[in-house]
Amino acid sequence: MRRLLIAGTNSGCGKTTVTCAILAALHRRGVRIGAFKCGPDYLDPMLHAAILGRPAHNLDCFFSAPDTLRYLLHTYGEELAVIEGVMGFYDSNASPHILSELTETPSALVIDCKGMSDSIGAVMQGFLHYRKNRIAGVVFNRLPVRLIPQAKALCRQMQTAYLGCLPPDAPTLESRHLGLITGSPDLRDKLRKLGALAEQYLCLDKLSALPCGEIPAFRTPDVPHCIGSPRIAVARDAAFCFLYAENLELLRQLGCELVYFSPLEDAELPAAEGLWLPGGYPELYARTLSENRSMRASILSALQHGMPCLAECGGFLYLHRTLDTPDGETFPMVGFFPADGIRGTGLKRFGYVTLTASRDNLLCPAGGQLRSHEFHYWDSTSPGSSFTARKEDGRTWQCVHAGAALYAGFPHLYFYTDIRMAARFADACAAYGGQHGTDPSDPAAG
Repeated sequence: MRRLLIAGTNSGCGKTTVTCAILAALHRRGVRIGAFKCGPDYLDPMLHAAILGRPAHNLDCFFSAPDTLRYLLHTYGEELAVIEGVMGFYDSNASPHILSELTETPSALVIDCKGMSDSIGAVMQGFLHYRKNRIAGVVFNRLPVRLIPQAKALCRQMQTAYLGCLPPDAPTLESRHLGLITGSPDLRDKLRKLGALAEQYLCLDKLSALPCGEIPAFRTPDVPHCIGSPRIAVARDAAFCFLYAENLELLRQLGCELVYFSPLEDAELPAAEGLWLPGGYPELYARTLSENRSMRASILSALQHGMPCLAECGGFLYLHRTLDTPDGETFPMVGFFPADGIRGTGLKRFGYVTLTASRDNLLCPAGGQLRSHEFHYWDSTSPGSSFTARKEDGRTWQCVHAGAALYAGFPHLYFYTDIRMAARFADACAAYGGQHGTDPSDPAAG
Protein backbone atom coordinates (compact mmCIF):
# COMPACT_ATOMS: atom_id res chain seq x y z
CA MET A 1 0.00 0.00 0.00
CA ARG A 2 1.26 3.46 -0.89
CA ARG A 3 1.16 5.70 2.14
CA LEU A 4 2.28 9.11 3.33
CA LEU A 5 2.35 10.94 6.67
CA ILE A 6 2.08 14.75 6.59
CA ALA A 7 4.13 15.81 9.62
CA GLY A 8 4.90 19.27 10.93
CA THR A 9 7.45 21.18 12.94
CA ASN A 10 4.80 22.33 15.43
CA SER A 11 1.09 22.90 15.92
CA GLY A 12 -0.16 25.61 13.59
CA CYS A 13 2.49 25.14 10.90
CA GLY A 14 -0.10 24.28 8.24
CA LYS A 15 -0.41 20.47 8.36
CA THR A 16 -4.18 20.56 7.94
CA THR A 17 -4.03 23.04 5.06
CA VAL A 18 -1.36 21.02 3.24
CA THR A 19 -3.13 17.72 3.88
CA CYS A 20 -6.46 19.05 2.60
CA ALA A 21 -4.77 20.52 -0.47
CA ILE A 22 -3.24 17.13 -1.27
CA LEU A 23 -6.50 15.28 -0.64
CA ALA A 24 -8.51 17.70 -2.79
CA ALA A 25 -6.10 17.50 -5.72
CA LEU A 26 -5.61 13.73 -5.69
CA HIS A 27 -9.32 13.08 -5.17
CA ARG A 28 -10.03 15.23 -8.22
CA ARG A 29 -7.56 13.06 -10.14
CA GLY A 30 -9.57 9.99 -9.21
CA VAL A 31 -7.13 8.48 -6.70
CA ARG A 32 -8.96 6.36 -4.09
CA ILE A 33 -7.61 7.66 -0.78
CA GLY A 34 -7.93 6.43 2.79
CA ALA A 35 -7.50 9.48 5.03
CA PHE A 36 -6.31 9.26 8.64
CA LYS A 37 -5.55 11.58 11.53
CA CYS A 38 -2.71 10.83 13.93
CA GLY A 39 -4.07 11.25 17.46
CA PRO A 40 -7.55 11.53 18.98
CA ASP A 41 -8.82 14.59 17.07
CA TYR A 42 -12.37 14.53 15.66
CA LEU A 43 -12.24 17.78 13.70
CA ASP A 44 -9.64 17.18 11.00
CA PRO A 45 -11.24 13.84 9.98
CA MET A 46 -14.48 15.80 9.39
CA LEU A 47 -12.60 17.92 6.84
CA HIS A 48 -11.02 14.84 5.26
CA ALA A 49 -14.43 13.18 4.97
CA ALA A 50 -15.95 16.34 3.46
CA ILE A 51 -13.30 16.28 0.73
CA LEU A 52 -13.38 12.56 -0.04
CA GLY A 53 -17.04 11.78 0.51
CA ARG A 54 -16.20 8.81 2.74
CA PRO A 55 -15.29 8.39 6.43
CA ALA A 56 -11.80 9.24 7.63
CA HIS A 57 -10.18 7.32 10.48
CA ASN A 58 -7.81 7.85 13.41
CA LEU A 59 -4.48 6.21 14.19
CA ASP A 60 -3.49 6.84 17.80
CA CYS A 61 -0.39 5.36 19.44
CA PHE A 62 -1.80 5.92 22.94
CA PHE A 63 -5.13 4.25 22.26
CA SER A 64 -3.95 1.37 20.10
CA ALA A 65 -1.28 -1.32 20.20
CA PRO A 66 1.10 -1.53 17.20
CA ASP A 67 -0.79 -4.53 15.77
CA THR A 68 -4.03 -2.56 15.92
CA LEU A 69 -2.50 0.51 14.23
CA ARG A 70 -1.22 -1.65 11.39
CA TYR A 71 -4.55 -3.46 11.10
CA LEU A 72 -6.50 -0.18 10.87
CA LEU A 73 -4.08 1.26 8.32
CA HIS A 74 -4.31 -1.90 6.22
CA THR A 75 -8.10 -2.08 6.51
CA TYR A 76 -8.94 1.52 5.64
CA GLY A 77 -5.91 2.62 3.63
CA GLU A 78 -7.42 2.19 0.14
CA GLU A 79 -5.13 2.80 -2.87
CA LEU A 80 -3.21 5.54 -1.06
CA ALA A 81 -3.21 6.21 2.68
CA VAL A 82 -2.68 9.85 3.66
CA ILE A 83 -2.12 10.43 7.38
CA GLU A 84 -2.25 13.91 8.87
CA GLY A 85 0.08 14.31 11.85
CA VAL A 86 -0.52 16.11 15.12
CA MET A 87 1.56 18.72 17.02
CA GLY A 88 5.26 18.62 16.17
CA PHE A 89 6.75 15.54 14.51
CA TYR A 90 8.62 14.38 17.64
CA ASP A 91 6.18 15.63 20.29
CA SER A 92 4.58 13.33 22.93
CA ASN A 93 4.66 9.60 23.56
CA ALA A 94 2.08 9.17 20.78
CA SER A 95 3.89 11.30 18.21
CA PRO A 96 3.73 11.16 14.40
CA HIS A 97 7.37 10.07 14.56
CA ILE A 98 6.41 6.98 16.55
CA LEU A 99 3.50 6.21 14.23
CA SER A 100 5.77 6.59 11.22
CA GLU A 101 8.23 4.08 12.68
CA LEU A 102 5.58 1.54 13.77
CA THR A 103 3.92 1.52 10.35
CA GLU A 104 7.07 2.17 8.28
CA THR A 105 5.41 5.17 6.65
CA PRO A 106 7.47 7.88 4.92
CA SER A 107 6.86 11.41 6.18
CA ALA A 108 6.67 14.79 4.48
CA LEU A 109 7.74 17.56 6.85
CA VAL A 110 5.71 20.78 6.67
CA ILE A 111 7.67 23.92 7.59
CA ASP A 112 5.94 27.28 8.04
CA CYS A 113 8.29 29.65 6.23
CA LYS A 114 6.62 32.91 7.18
CA GLY A 115 9.27 35.39 8.31
CA MET A 116 12.22 33.13 7.40
CA SER A 117 14.72 32.74 4.59
CA ASP A 118 18.11 31.19 5.48
CA SER A 119 16.72 30.04 8.82
CA ILE A 120 14.58 27.54 6.92
CA GLY A 121 17.76 25.52 6.47
CA ALA A 122 18.42 25.46 10.20
CA VAL A 123 14.93 24.09 10.86
CA MET A 124 15.41 21.43 8.17
CA GLN A 125 18.80 20.45 9.55
CA GLY A 126 17.41 20.03 13.05
CA PHE A 127 14.41 17.88 12.11
CA LEU A 128 16.27 15.74 9.61
CA HIS A 129 19.04 14.82 12.03
CA TYR A 130 17.53 15.08 15.54
CA ARG A 131 16.66 11.37 15.62
CA LYS A 132 16.52 8.44 13.25
CA ASN A 133 13.41 9.07 11.17
CA ARG A 134 11.54 8.41 7.94
CA ILE A 135 11.34 12.03 6.76
CA ALA A 136 11.43 11.67 2.97
CA GLY A 137 11.14 15.32 2.00
CA VAL A 138 9.86 18.78 2.84
CA VAL A 139 6.75 20.83 1.99
CA PHE A 140 7.37 24.55 2.43
CA ASN A 141 4.18 26.29 3.63
CA ARG A 142 3.68 30.03 3.14
CA LEU A 143 6.86 30.19 1.03
CA PRO A 144 7.27 33.28 -1.15
CA VAL A 145 7.51 32.13 -4.77
CA ARG A 146 10.84 33.96 -5.15
CA LEU A 147 12.34 31.60 -2.52
CA ILE A 148 11.43 28.37 -4.34
CA PRO A 149 14.90 28.05 -5.93
CA GLN A 150 16.48 28.50 -2.48
CA ALA A 151 14.20 25.82 -0.98
CA LYS A 152 15.11 23.40 -3.77
CA ALA A 153 18.80 24.12 -3.22
CA LEU A 154 18.46 23.41 0.51
CA CYS A 155 16.82 20.06 -0.25
CA ARG A 156 19.66 19.12 -2.61
CA GLN A 157 22.22 20.19 0.00
CA MET A 158 20.57 18.07 2.71
CA GLN A 159 19.82 15.14 0.39
CA THR A 160 16.08 15.15 0.93
CA ALA A 161 13.24 15.59 -1.55
CA TYR A 162 11.69 18.91 -2.46
CA LEU A 163 7.97 18.09 -2.25
CA GLY A 164 6.62 21.51 -3.16
CA CYS A 165 5.18 24.51 -1.40
CA LEU A 166 2.07 26.55 -0.79
CA PRO A 167 2.31 30.32 -1.32
CA PRO A 168 1.65 32.87 1.44
CA ASP A 169 -1.78 33.80 0.03
CA ALA A 170 -3.12 30.22 0.06
CA PRO A 171 -6.43 29.83 1.93
CA THR A 172 -6.02 28.66 5.50
CA LEU A 173 -8.22 26.27 7.44
CA GLU A 174 -8.51 27.62 10.96
CA SER A 175 -9.38 25.55 14.01
CA ARG A 176 -13.03 26.22 14.74
CA HIS A 177 -16.35 24.51 15.36
CA LEU A 178 -16.40 22.43 12.18
CA GLY A 179 -19.98 21.46 12.88
CA LEU A 180 -20.82 25.01 11.80
CA ILE A 181 -18.76 25.15 8.61
CA THR A 182 -18.36 21.66 7.12
CA GLY A 183 -21.05 22.21 4.53
CA SER A 184 -20.55 25.94 4.05
CA PRO A 185 -19.95 27.50 0.60
CA ASP A 186 -16.91 29.26 2.09
CA LEU A 187 -15.31 25.95 3.02
CA ARG A 188 -16.07 24.37 -0.35
CA ASP A 189 -14.50 27.37 -2.08
CA LYS A 190 -11.38 27.16 0.08
CA LEU A 191 -10.97 23.44 -0.63
CA ARG A 192 -11.41 24.02 -4.36
CA LYS A 193 -8.71 26.73 -4.31
CA LEU A 194 -6.36 24.55 -2.25
CA GLY A 195 -6.74 21.69 -4.72
CA ALA A 196 -5.85 24.03 -7.59
CA LEU A 197 -2.82 25.39 -5.71
CA ALA A 198 -1.69 21.84 -4.96
CA GLU A 199 -1.70 21.05 -8.68
CA GLN A 200 0.37 24.17 -9.32
CA TYR A 201 2.86 24.13 -6.44
CA LEU A 202 2.99 20.69 -4.78
CA CYS A 203 4.87 17.70 -6.21
CA LEU A 204 1.82 15.45 -6.14
CA ASP A 205 3.38 12.59 -8.09
CA LYS A 206 6.32 12.48 -5.67
CA LEU A 207 4.09 12.78 -2.63
CA SER A 208 1.86 9.91 -3.70
CA ALA A 209 4.75 7.61 -4.60
CA LEU A 210 7.27 7.99 -1.76
CA PRO A 211 9.18 4.72 -1.30
CA CYS A 212 7.60 2.36 1.25
CA GLY A 213 7.37 -1.39 1.60
CA GLU A 214 4.58 -3.55 2.88
CA ILE A 215 2.92 -2.64 6.16
CA PRO A 216 4.70 -4.68 8.87
CA ALA A 217 3.00 -7.93 9.79
CA PHE A 218 0.16 -7.72 12.29
CA ARG A 219 -2.42 -9.89 14.02
CA THR A 220 -6.03 -9.20 13.11
CA PRO A 221 -8.11 -8.35 16.22
CA ASP A 222 -10.53 -11.02 17.39
CA VAL A 223 -14.02 -9.50 17.10
CA PRO A 224 -16.70 -11.67 18.77
CA HIS A 225 -20.27 -11.53 17.51
CA CYS A 226 -22.76 -10.38 20.11
CA ILE A 227 -25.83 -12.39 21.07
CA GLY A 228 -28.61 -11.15 18.81
CA SER A 229 -28.39 -8.09 16.58
CA PRO A 230 -29.31 -5.14 18.79
CA ARG A 231 -30.31 -1.80 17.33
CA ILE A 232 -28.37 1.10 18.78
CA ALA A 233 -29.74 4.63 18.38
CA VAL A 234 -26.78 6.94 17.66
CA ALA A 235 -27.22 10.72 17.95
CA ARG A 236 -25.71 12.36 14.89
CA ASP A 237 -26.27 15.99 13.93
CA ALA A 238 -24.63 19.40 14.31
CA ALA A 239 -24.84 19.18 18.11
CA PHE A 240 -23.51 15.61 18.40
CA CYS A 241 -20.83 14.96 15.80
CA PHE A 242 -17.77 13.53 17.60
CA LEU A 243 -17.80 9.94 16.37
CA TYR A 244 -14.82 7.81 15.43
CA ALA A 245 -15.67 5.99 12.21
CA GLU A 246 -13.87 2.84 13.36
CA ASN A 247 -15.96 2.76 16.56
CA LEU A 248 -19.13 2.69 14.45
CA GLU A 249 -17.75 0.06 12.11
CA LEU A 250 -16.63 -2.14 15.00
CA LEU A 251 -20.16 -2.16 16.44
CA ARG A 252 -21.41 -3.29 13.04
CA GLN A 253 -18.81 -6.07 13.00
CA LEU A 254 -20.10 -7.15 16.41
CA GLY A 255 -23.55 -7.55 14.85
CA CYS A 256 -25.23 -4.30 15.86
CA GLU A 257 -27.55 -2.28 13.68
CA LEU A 258 -26.92 1.46 14.00
CA VAL A 259 -29.91 3.77 13.69
CA TYR A 260 -29.00 7.45 13.45
CA PHE A 261 -31.24 10.17 14.83
CA SER A 262 -31.12 13.89 15.58
CA PRO A 263 -31.91 15.25 19.06
CA LEU A 264 -32.23 18.61 17.35
CA GLU A 265 -34.84 17.68 14.76
CA ASP A 266 -36.49 14.30 15.49
CA ALA A 267 -39.50 14.05 17.78
CA GLU A 268 -38.40 10.97 19.73
CA LEU A 269 -35.92 8.12 19.88
CA PRO A 270 -36.16 5.55 17.11
CA ALA A 271 -36.99 1.97 18.09
CA ALA A 272 -33.77 0.63 19.62
CA GLU A 273 -32.22 -1.44 22.41
CA GLY A 274 -29.34 0.90 23.15
CA LEU A 275 -28.44 4.59 23.06
CA TRP A 276 -25.24 6.43 22.19
CA LEU A 277 -24.95 10.17 22.78
CA PRO A 278 -21.49 11.24 21.53
CA GLY A 279 -19.64 14.48 22.09
CA GLY A 280 -20.12 17.63 20.08
CA TYR A 281 -21.45 21.13 20.64
CA PRO A 282 -24.73 20.92 22.58
CA GLU A 283 -23.94 24.28 24.24
CA LEU A 284 -24.22 25.98 20.82
CA TYR A 285 -27.65 24.44 20.23
CA ALA A 286 -28.98 24.45 23.77
CA ARG A 287 -32.12 26.43 22.96
CA THR A 288 -33.15 24.08 20.13
CA LEU A 289 -32.34 20.99 22.17
CA SER A 290 -34.35 22.33 25.08
CA GLU A 291 -37.34 23.23 22.93
CA ASN A 292 -37.50 19.67 21.59
CA ARG A 293 -39.39 18.52 24.68
CA SER A 294 -40.68 15.29 23.14
CA MET A 295 -37.15 14.09 22.41
CA ARG A 296 -35.97 14.98 25.91
CA ALA A 297 -38.90 13.08 27.40
CA SER A 298 -38.29 10.09 25.12
CA ILE A 299 -34.63 9.82 26.16
CA LEU A 300 -35.41 10.30 29.84
CA SER A 301 -38.03 7.54 29.72
CA ALA A 302 -35.65 5.15 27.94
CA LEU A 303 -32.92 5.69 30.53
CA GLN A 304 -35.34 5.37 33.44
CA HIS A 305 -36.37 1.99 32.02
CA GLY A 306 -32.72 0.85 31.98
CA MET A 307 -31.79 1.16 28.30
CA PRO A 308 -27.98 0.80 28.02
CA CYS A 309 -26.42 4.16 27.24
CA LEU A 310 -23.05 5.63 26.34
CA ALA A 311 -22.94 9.41 26.83
CA GLU A 312 -19.60 11.09 26.14
CA CYS A 313 -18.73 14.71 26.93
CA GLY A 314 -21.36 16.74 25.05
CA GLY A 315 -23.74 13.78 25.21
CA PHE A 316 -23.17 13.64 28.96
CA LEU A 317 -23.97 17.36 29.28
CA TYR A 318 -27.21 16.83 27.36
CA LEU A 319 -28.37 14.45 30.09
CA HIS A 320 -27.97 17.16 32.75
CA ARG A 321 -30.74 19.17 34.38
CA THR A 322 -29.59 22.39 32.68
CA LEU A 323 -26.90 23.58 30.27
CA ASP A 324 -25.30 27.01 29.91
CA THR A 325 -24.73 28.62 26.51
CA PRO A 326 -21.65 30.65 25.51
CA ASP A 327 -23.81 33.78 25.93
CA GLY A 328 -24.64 32.96 29.53
CA GLU A 329 -28.20 31.71 29.04
CA THR A 330 -29.33 28.50 30.74
CA PHE A 331 -31.75 25.96 29.28
CA PRO A 332 -33.38 22.78 30.60
CA MET A 333 -31.97 19.54 29.22
CA VAL A 334 -32.97 15.86 29.60
CA GLY A 335 -32.72 15.94 33.40
CA PHE A 336 -31.49 12.39 33.95
CA PHE A 337 -28.73 13.75 36.20
CA PRO A 338 -29.67 16.28 38.92
CA ALA A 339 -26.70 18.40 37.91
CA ASP A 340 -25.91 21.40 35.73
CA GLY A 341 -23.64 21.83 32.73
CA ILE A 342 -21.75 25.04 33.38
CA ARG A 343 -19.71 27.32 31.16
CA GLY A 344 -15.98 27.09 31.87
CA THR A 345 -13.17 29.59 31.51
CA GLY A 346 -10.73 27.34 29.65
CA LEU A 347 -9.86 23.78 28.78
CA LYS A 348 -10.78 21.33 31.55
CA ARG A 349 -8.64 18.25 32.30
CA PHE A 350 -7.27 18.21 28.74
CA GLY A 351 -5.39 15.24 27.26
CA TYR A 352 -4.90 11.50 27.43
CA VAL A 353 -6.00 9.66 30.56
CA THR A 354 -6.14 6.08 31.79
CA LEU A 355 -9.43 5.28 33.53
CA THR A 356 -9.61 2.71 36.35
CA ALA A 357 -13.08 1.48 37.30
CA SER A 358 -14.02 1.62 40.97
CA ARG A 359 -16.99 -0.71 40.44
CA ASP A 360 -18.40 -3.15 37.91
CA ASN A 361 -20.09 -1.27 35.09
CA LEU A 362 -21.38 -1.39 31.54
CA LEU A 363 -17.91 -1.40 29.94
CA CYS A 364 -15.60 -3.23 32.34
CA PRO A 365 -15.37 -4.89 35.77
CA ALA A 366 -14.07 -3.16 38.89
CA GLY A 367 -10.35 -2.55 38.48
CA GLY A 368 -10.63 -2.60 34.70
CA GLN A 369 -8.71 0.06 32.80
CA LEU A 370 -9.66 2.04 29.70
CA ARG A 371 -7.55 4.51 27.78
CA SER A 372 -9.39 7.70 26.98
CA HIS A 373 -9.13 11.37 26.06
CA GLU A 374 -10.67 14.57 27.44
CA PHE A 375 -11.11 17.87 25.64
CA HIS A 376 -13.85 20.21 26.87
CA TYR A 377 -14.43 23.78 27.95
CA TRP A 378 -17.73 23.16 29.77
CA ASP A 379 -17.88 21.43 33.15
CA SER A 380 -20.43 19.68 35.36
CA THR A 381 -21.52 20.22 38.92
CA SER A 382 -21.42 16.41 39.19
CA PRO A 383 -18.77 14.84 36.90
CA GLY A 384 -19.12 11.41 38.53
CA SER A 385 -16.92 9.10 40.60
CA SER A 386 -17.18 5.64 39.02
CA PHE A 387 -13.68 5.85 37.53
CA THR A 388 -10.36 7.36 38.56
CA ALA A 389 -8.63 9.19 35.72
CA ARG A 390 -4.84 9.30 35.75
CA LYS A 391 -2.55 11.33 33.53
CA GLU A 392 0.99 10.30 32.71
CA ASP A 393 2.34 13.05 35.00
CA GLY A 394 0.60 11.41 37.97
CA ARG A 395 -2.39 13.74 38.38
CA THR A 396 -5.65 11.96 39.21
CA TRP A 397 -9.34 12.83 39.60
CA GLN A 398 -12.70 11.13 39.89
CA CYS A 399 -15.01 11.05 36.88
CA VAL A 400 -17.87 9.30 35.04
CA HIS A 401 -21.24 8.04 36.20
CA ALA A 402 -21.33 4.32 35.44
CA GLY A 403 -23.49 1.33 36.27
CA ALA A 404 -24.72 -1.90 34.74
CA ALA A 405 -26.41 -0.01 31.90
CA LEU A 406 -24.56 3.32 31.85
CA TYR A 407 -21.34 5.09 30.95
CA ALA A 408 -21.75 8.88 31.15
CA GLY A 409 -18.86 11.30 31.56
CA PHE A 410 -16.40 13.62 29.89
CA PRO A 411 -13.76 11.06 28.75
CA HIS A 412 -14.20 10.00 25.12
CA LEU A 413 -14.06 6.29 24.29
CA TYR A 414 -12.03 4.55 21.59
CA PHE A 415 -13.20 0.95 21.23
CA TYR A 416 -9.96 -0.42 19.74
CA THR A 417 -8.29 0.38 23.05
CA ASP A 418 -10.10 -2.74 24.28
CA ILE A 419 -12.65 -4.39 22.00
CA ARG A 420 -14.22 -6.05 25.03
CA MET A 421 -15.84 -2.76 26.12
CA ALA A 422 -17.67 -2.50 22.78
CA ALA A 423 -18.70 -6.17 23.06
CA ARG A 424 -20.04 -5.64 26.59
CA PHE A 425 -22.08 -2.66 25.40
CA ALA A 426 -23.47 -4.64 22.46
CA ASP A 427 -24.34 -7.62 24.67
CA ALA A 428 -26.06 -5.36 27.21
CA CYS A 429 -28.18 -3.82 24.43
CA ALA A 430 -29.16 -7.29 23.17
CA ALA A 431 -30.06 -8.39 26.69
CA TYR A 432 -32.16 -5.28 27.22
CA GLY A 433 -34.04 -6.03 24.02
CA GLY A 434 -34.76 -9.57 25.15
CA GLN A 435 -35.97 -8.43 28.57
CA HIS A 436 -38.25 -5.72 27.16
CA GLY A 437 -39.73 -7.68 24.30
CA THR A 438 -37.78 -5.82 21.59
CA ASP A 439 -35.36 -8.55 20.57
CA PRO A 440 -34.48 -7.57 16.98
CA SER A 441 -33.85 -11.22 16.06
CA ASP A 442 -37.58 -11.80 16.57
CA PRO A 443 -39.41 -11.36 13.22
CA ALA A 444 -42.29 -9.79 15.12
CA ALA A 445 -40.10 -7.17 16.77
CA GLY A 446 -40.50 -3.51 15.89
